[in-house]
Amino acid sequence: MADIRMRLGNLAGCLTLALALSACAQSTLRLSPDFGNAVSQDLAAQIADPDARYVGVPDPGANGLRTGLAQQRYDRNQVIPPITTGTTSGIQQQNAPPGGAGAGVGAGTM
Repeated sequence: MADIRMRLGNLAGCLTLALALSACAQSTLRLSPDFGNAVSQDLAAQIADPDARYVGVPDPGANGLRTGLAQQRYDRNQVIPPITTGTTSGIQQQNAPPGGAGAGVGAGTM
């Protein structure tokens, strides 16, 4: 009787050990070989080159003097406002009813 209990105990121990070790295994059955490449490519595209070399004159935003003056104006609350633009400036057609394209039925009438 003790021999059967010993064998069942050993069997239960081996099954538990096999189950525990199978949890550590990594399965790649359902993953394609290029899994994760999109993330790697996106990451590489978004990381700036710290030693970038540009040809020609740098952009105005890269001018240290202009950037410093802009920061001083910002600190003194003297920011130069941008020029306001409208969506219809210079696009009006002659003899066209008001309301613009796609305005719908009855647009511009009161």
